[in-house]
Amino acid sequence: MSHTQALCRFLAELNDAQLPDAVLARIEELYLDWLASALASQGSHPIPLFERYAQKMGPATGPSQIIVNGGSSSAYFAALVNAASSHLVEQDDLHNSSVLHPATVVFPAALAAAQDLGKSGRELLLAAVAGYEAGIRIGEFMGRSHYRIFHTTATVGTLAAAVAVGKLLDFNEEQFINLLGSAGTQAAGLWEFLRDAADSKQLHTAKAAADGLLAAYLTADGLSGARNILEGEQGLAAGMSTDAEPGKLSAGLGSRWALLETSFKFHASCRHTHPAADALLDLMQREGLAAADIARVETRVYQGAIDVLGRVTVPATVHQAKFSMGTVLGLIAVHGKAGLTEFHQWALSDPAVAAFRDKVSMIFDRAVDDAYPQRWLGRVTVTCVDGRTLHGAIDEPKGDPGNTLDRVQLADKFQRLCQFSGARTPAQASALIEKVWNLRNAVSMAHWL
Repeated sequence: MSHTQALCRFLAELNDAQLPDAVLARIEELYLDWLASALASQGSHPIPLFERYAQKMGPATGPSQIIVNGGSSSAYFAALVNAASSHLVEQDDLHNSSVLHPATVVFPAALAAAQDLGKSGRELLLAAVAGYEAGIRIGEFMGRSHYRIFHTTATVGTLAAAVAVGKLLDFNEEQFINLLGSAGTQAAGLWEFLRDAADSKQLHTAKAAADGLLAAYLTADGLSGARNILEGEQGLAAGMSTDAEPGKLSAGLGSRWALLETSFKFHASCRHTHPAADALLDLMQREGLAAADIARVETRVYQGAIDVLGRVTVPATVHQAKFSMGTVLGLIAVHGKAGLTEFHQWALSDPAVAAFRDKVSMIFDRAVDDAYPQRWLGRVTVTCVDGRTLHGAIDEPKGDPGNTLDRVQLADKFQRLCQFSGARTPAQASALIEKVWNLRNAVSMAHWL
């Protein structure tokens, strides 16, 4: 049996009784965190473009709900818009060792399909678990080389979304094999957009969720796909990786629940900035430093951070600023935090943030690189105006499994993100939070929002 076959057998046999309580609770928490990210983007560019496209090309109404505008459409177009909207504000989750944002591709496809197919909350959660477990393992299989050029959430995300919908459709092992073939041949998404402050990142997740759903629905109707799309001579790894490890596709199936390793985002920026941001914040608080006391900051990082963040020098948009190490650390140093409000008010307009940005550099560090992507270490060296050299270090950024956000903190984050966009009043947000905590008991996901 190949590793792909083993994965597909696990997915086909996975059932609700196998889920430990901790897994069921965590998938609810991940769902709430995803929903917050989707609501936070209401009205923000480029999400209205996706809404208008869905309105023009899809049905005027449908069984599946569009989160940002309260409308509805077909499952395909609801998945498209909801995936775009949940990947804009840079607050959606991340799994470290796969460098995958699972929520923004898995939940839009799963929710749209669950509403279309009349599934329950518990069936939705099981499908999401399947999507996470498959997506994370495929991301780990593709290796570090893949992420240098390809946006893993776009490429692997297509397969993760497909698996979630396939589970809702009750696929058997053979159908999952075909499903991966049809999803994998659509996988795409390149990092080049960062150089131009382009809007492609939201297109990546929109297409991943929608195309994953497309692959699942066509598979259910009899469409066949490549049987060895992951490990084959002309498959995904052959074309998009130089360090793929097939064993990671099947490692720990049923014993290691990879979704429990997923991190929540605390800062509203690219996750690669978080270790250094936390290290700098900790050092400044410990030493009683102000931004004006700092002459220079060296962040000691892994190559993956340089590959992604090194493309951005002087950011042209708020979204691009979230991929600027200097801007993120500037917000931390000058304003004490790098949340949505700070980015929109100060990232591009505050001269003090711009001045601090120019003091920040990224230096490759072998020890930090060796730990990545299993561990995202934060290391900074600060040279003070008075000549002192200080060092800051954190081993688990805020939101990592060992430094996670509990349900109270996740509820607070949900309220803050809803307040930012005005998508829900505090009372409405509280009611929605309670609905998520009771998601496993929802008889039907139809009109759930």
